[in-house]
Amino acid sequence: MGSPSAELTTSIGHCEISSQVSAPQNASQGQQALSAALRARSHRTVPVLPLAAGMPLDTNNQTHVTEFVFLAFSNHPSLQGLFFLLFLAMYLTAILGNAAIVTAVWASPTLHAPMYFFLGNLSFLDLCYTSSTMPLTLVNFFRQEKSISYQGCLAQIFFLVTCAGTECVLLAAMAYDRCVAICHPLRYPVLLSTRVCASLVAGSWLCGLVNSVTHTALIATLTLCGPNHISHFLCDIPLLLKLSCSDPTINETALYVASATVGLSPCLFTAGSYVLILSAILKIPSTRGRSKAFSTCASHLTVVVVFYGMANFNYDRPREGYSLDVDILASVLFCVVTPMLNPIIYSLRSEEVKGALRKLAAGCVCAAPDDRDV
Repeated sequence: MGSPSAELTTSIGHCEISSQVSAPQNASQGQQALSAALRARSHRTVPVLPLAAGMPLDTNNQTHVTEFVFLAFSNHPSLQGLFFLLFLAMYLTAILGNAAIVTAVWASPTLHAPMYFFLGNLSFLDLCYTSSTMPLTLVNFFRQEKSISYQGCLAQIFFLVTCAGTECVLLAAMAYDRCVAICHPLRYPVLLSTRVCASLVAGSWLCGLVNSVTHTALIATLTLCGPNHISHFLCDIPLLLKLSCSDPTINETALYVASATVGLSPCLFTAGSYVLILSAILKIPSTRGRSKAFSTCASHLTVVVVFYGMANFNYDRPREGYSLDVDILASVLFCVVTPMLNPIIYSLRSEEVKGALRKLAAGCVCAAPDDRDV
């Protein structure tokens, strides 16, 4: 008769290893056969099976991201110097232009009016907006690896979202100012008193801060896995959601709510204000009166169109079919060009601002040390 056989079955995850071990003649031979089978199992390669849909991720085995690498401009290595000069020129233009507006509003008595008080805050906001991204971008042009730490990325998102949300609400407050000035000129000093203006500006910053703190805190709860590459030159919420290996449903819901409350609502309020403004202007009998009334809000209307046009192109366009270069161009237009254009628009269209800037420049020249006094 043949000797009986024993079946040794061992399973690892979804992989099952079965081996037939012949019954030994004695206990020593059986032990040797078992050891050989175990050694054979230890050298087998266990395949990594894909997770089933809805199966929770085992984050203990994930590689957590501690820094991010920007891939923007990596496909144009020979143009790094040109990009640096272009970005530097735009950044300096935005900084100098907005700083000049802030200084002129603060120093010139002719600009101590609600409209220019809002303009000064808008220029200060644009200073913060560009400075939250441009310094690191300029430095990265000289780095082989264009990286940012995880904490730095969260900080950049915080300041970007704060400034963007604040500007949406502040532009709506400026539209309210123009609407009251044209539709209810006799009640303007009461409806736009110093206290009301300060409350509107404070409320704008508060809306932006609350929105930003909410999104930043939700991003911090995500588990981010490799790869740590961001196809951009800055950190933004949609870019980090793509790197998440945890459920981003709450973050996406918060984005939709913020888009409706902080983005769409001020936009609709601004549009409604200009409908009332246009209606009031058309009722003015003289052509000169209509032209003068419209000139007081033309600069703000231009800034609103530029801001929401750039924002729509950056965030609301279809992502499919666009290259990395187009994505970068959209962000540059929104984050750099828009803050750069705002002081230029107001300087060109507002005679009061142009006059205050001339006096400011003349004062700087006169204040320069004269060699004859040395």
